[in-house]
This record gives sequence, structure tokens and C-alpha cells, in this order.
Amino acid sequence: MSVNDDREQLIDQIGAMQRDLGRLLAQHSAPSPLFDSNLTMRQLKVVMILSGQDSASGQDLATHLDVGLGTVTGIVDRLVAHGLVARREDPHDRRIRRARLTPAGRALVEQIADAGLAEFRRLLRHLDTPTLHDLSAVMNKIQQAALTLHDHHPRKKVG
Repeated sequence: MSVNDDREQLIDQIGAMQRDLGRLLAQHSAPSPLFDSNLTMRQLKVVMILSGQDSASGQDLATHLDVGLGTVTGIVDRLVAHGLVARREDPHDRRIRRARLTPAGRALVEQIADAGLAEFRRLLRHLDTPTLHDLSAVMNKIQQAALTLHDHHPRKKVG
């Protein structure tokens, strides 16, 4: 078996473990605000896109979601009706309307993140200290690789 085959096999194995762990945690965790939100997948995607930046234009969102501007308008309209998103004029071009999360939208994102983190922390408390040190070192390497990957291969930029 070549080094590349071994690496691919390990990557597949780690991916499968991550998937299985996610399923296990989802089955045994408290109800998540994600499931209680009544948002469609596309609405949730817009909320998550906006959570990482100040605002985005409809065209930026359409490009990121790979849908038409009319579809984005409907998605944003519903998020505005839910009180999660607000629209405002672009300060540099009044023809452009930008969407941004409201405080309620930001709170929802925080609740979703906190719920997942709480379950993960509960799991970590069952590991011994040396394993936690090892995991911390590995997670640091994963985070550094993710930052490097993001810097070299940025996704579609929004806003």
C-alpha cells in the first residue's frame, strides 16, 4: 500500500468517525435551536453566511447559494418577517440593498453554536487529561490547516 493510499484510507476512516460521532451526538442531545427554528435549509444558509460578516447584497447571496436573485429576495423576505434579518441601503451604492442579521438573528446563531458546543463539552469531560492534551494539539493542527486552506483557496466572497 502506498503512502497516498494509506493517507486516503485514514482520511476516509476519520471522515466516517466524524459522521458517526455527529449522528450519535444528535441522537442523544437535547433538542437544538436549529431544529426549533422552523427555517428552511436555504434560510439557514443565509443566516449562517450573514453570521460571518457585517452584511451581504442580494447578488452576493445569490452567487453564494447558486440561485437566482428572485429566489434570494424571497428567502430574505421570509427572514425579515421572522425578525432575523434586516435590509439597508449600501452606503456606497444606494441602488444596492444589503441584508444583515438583526440581534435576534445573531442570538439564534449563538444558540445553535452553544447547543452543539455544550454537547461536545459533555463528551470531552469523559476523556482523561492526557487524551485531552493530545486532542487539543491535533485540533490546533486542524485549525491551522483550515486557516491555511482558507487563505489559499477562498470560497466565494460575500459582501
